[in-house]
Amino acid sequence: MDKIPEEEYSKVDEILKKYKIDEAEKDGTLNLIASTYSAENDMITDGLSRSGPRVITFAPILKYGYFPLSNIMKLLLELGSWGMGTPIEIEFAVDMSSSKKEFGLLQMRPFVLNYDEDELNVDEFSNEDLICYSEQVMGNGLINDVYDIVLVDFNIFERTNSREVADEVTYFNSKLVADKRPYLLVGVGRWGTKDPWLGIPVTWEQIAGARAIIESSFKDISVEPSQGSHFFHNIISFSIAYLSIDLYKQKGLLDWGWLLEQPAEEKKNYTRLLHYENPIIIKMNGKKNKGIVIKPGISYDNN
Repeated sequence: MDKIPEEEYSKVDEILKKYKIDEAEKDGTLNLIASTYSAENDMITDGLSRSGPRVITFAPILKYGYFPLSNIMKLLLELGSWGMGTPIEIEFAVDMSSSKKEFGLLQMRPFVLNYDEDELNVDEFSNEDLICYSEQVMGNGLINDVYDIVLVDFNIFERTNSREVADEVTYFNSKLVADKRPYLLVGVGRWGTKDPWLGIPVTWEQIAGARAIIESSFKDISVEPSQGSHFFHNIISFSIAYLSIDLYKQKGLLDWGWLLEQPAEEKKNYTRLLHYENPIIIKMNGKKNKGIVIKPGISYDNN
């Protein structure tokens, strides 16, 4: 747990050590959270008394009450919903390692559901009409009030310059917010990451004017999409579209060639601002987890 020097962040994958599940059984971690799969009768049996593959089910806690997790959760959810006047979500941790077991409440926040009921068709366009196609989407509905794109240049971006990129994005965000111009934010790596080697380390207020966000992979490595709870709670709360693209694994479409050929209203070292007279249309189908961003000037319908 020693502090990692900043220049060694690129080695984060090397210092992360992974263990097989049998190691967790040896140190007792599985005693109260695991069950066993029996291939002979195709059944899962609670506990570790039988031989066979272990399955993390939390059955000893949830079914047999070795720790009153269900009662604690029910009480907190009821109190939180009453206090906030809306359904809530919580983050918590439980320490089962000592004789005095502890439950720790980390945070509580409103659970926001703001999906449109209509299921939009996102499959009627050809790739030539699209800036982006994603099968990893948060949001549902139609966005048709965006005329600007803040773009991180995929070709010249280097992970060593991610902090400078964050500053440039902040500049464009402040400018567009002041002009009341919602925009589409397109970048590489994770937005809002704490590790500058895995993406662009912005805080929420630095990109708060974005109406939609596209998160693309790097050219050389595949990085898992952003998973920060605070970050995504803001995305859900403010009904911001989020589309993840992994070009490294050939998942989704992002037309970098078209984007980088567009004339810029203003440019920085690694970022640029694009503006259009016609809207950039974002359509999301939350049920199918699909979304598209249509190039300005392409006709569309609201279905």
